[in-house]
Amino acid sequence: QVQLVESGGGLVQPGGSLRLSCAASRSIFRFNVVNWYRQAPGKQRELVAAITVGDSTNYADFVKGRFTISRDNAKNTVYLQMNSLKPEDTAVYYCNAVISYDSFWGQGTQVTVSS
Repeated sequence: QVQLVESGGGLVQPGGSLRLSCAASRSIFRFNVVNWYRQAPGKQRELVAAITVGDSTNYADFVKGRFTISRDNAKNTVYLQMNSLKPEDTAVYYCNAVISYDSFWGQGTQVTVSS
């Protein structure tokens, strides 16, 4: 079992920045991939960014150039740096870790972009 705890969400004005953290209860070194998803009210959960065990990264088109995913294996933490935030980025952001055939989720952290 793996526990994932997200933090760093909050209220920010358009154009602002936030850094989300996903802290794992064990070493992330062997996680196949760690994803950040988001879900806005009334919408389906969507993939935002992913980072693999080899540090390859992928981003949804709607965040390319604005968001950066990274990992710190020593701290068992994956980050999502979010810049140039827009109101449409408002959502609950979830961390998801895939290890072999298992998938684990955090509880989510709310991000609200509003003036």
